[in-house]
Amino acid sequence: MNTKVSIVKCDDYSKARDAIKEALDLIGGLEKIISPGNRVLLKPNVLAIKRPEAAVTTHPVIVSAMCELVKEAGGIPIVGDGSGVTSSASTATAEALRVSGIEEAALTSGAELINFETSGFVEVDISGAKQFPRLHIAKAVLDADVIISLPKLKTHELTLYTGAVKNFFGVIPRKDRKDAHFLEDRDRFGDAVVDIYSFVKPHLAVMDGIVGMEGDGPSAGTPISSGVIMASYDCVALDVVASELIGFDPLQIPTNKAALARGFGTKKPEVVGTPLEKVKIQFKKPTGGALALMPPFFRRILRKQFTVKPFINTSICTLCKACVLNCSVDAIEEKNGSLKINEDKCIQCYCCRELCPSHAVEIKKSLLVRIVTRGKK
Repeated sequence: MNTKVSIVKCDDYSKARDAIKEALDLIGGLEKIISPGNRVLLKPNVLAIKRPEAAVTTHPVIVSAMCELVKEAGGIPIVGDGSGVTSSASTATAEALRVSGIEEAALTSGAELINFETSGFVEVDISGAKQFPRLHIAKAVLDADVIISLPKLKTHELTLYTGAVKNFFGVIPRKDRKDAHFLEDRDRFGDAVVDIYSFVKPHLAVMDGIVGMEGDGPSAGTPISSGVIMASYDCVALDVVASELIGFDPLQIPTNKAALARGFGTKKPEVVGTPLEKVKIQFKKPTGGALALMPPFFRRILRKQFTVKPFINTSICTLCKACVLNCSVDAIEEKNGSLKINEDKCIQCYCCRELCPSHAVEIKKSLLVRIVTRGKK
């Protein structure tokens, strides 16, 4: 597979369509993967019910541009995703698609809009799986002729970075997602994500890096102007370059490690367009990722002392119970009208923090973490 990764500078969403077209032309264009009449599934990141300026979801301008370009290439654009759950599964995704502007972007562009949570899933066998030999995959994914990932450039408290590969976590239902988070270990979780990726086999990724998210992503971080559009026919190659672009060692990213170990992508993709060195930017690291960034022997020795635990700030909590719905180990308990995390059960997957609409799940760092991370980005 062609593992070229294109980088195009773009500092404003009003210029996004031209930047995307340039990024695609640099690697060979949409015509290499789309034939007239193909059903083309565009998979944005619709993680939560957030407006575009929060930088949690793929910007609707990116979705609009891709719908138009797919139609120009002769394809039939379909936009679909399943969001993180904050109430009931079906209404959460529908609301997230609406509030993010992606619903309007898709429909205005003449694309079909599909809510994975209501359109159904099919149980499939995953050949060569490391964690999940059987999974449920959104029917819309199976029905598509071409699959394109439209990720947002963000940090992630569990996987450190989230991009084109991790974006396909959204094609499985809530129960399977909870089972994956129950694995606890970052590397095992990375393998689970690559189990999904290996089956879906996307054809292209176009990354929204005009405004990214740094710090405690993928939803509780801070928007940051990162000024790039990126594209590649290989999602892993794009993730290797994108994670380096924001200041990570690509081989520290669990999904990168798992994918490369199975022969996907390459450690050294060819970068075309703007040189990587000209657009590198140091994103603040996620608080929950502090332990993963330590050398392995330190992690083994200091695991019990090196803790970053979530807790619920009851003065902010609205009792919506999104955290309860999404906790794979049932570690969140209601007592006397408030929610509390049972530390003995908690596996520190940070799903509660990721999906809390009011950002009431905060982080409690051990003394050792505070000392090691003091003053660091």
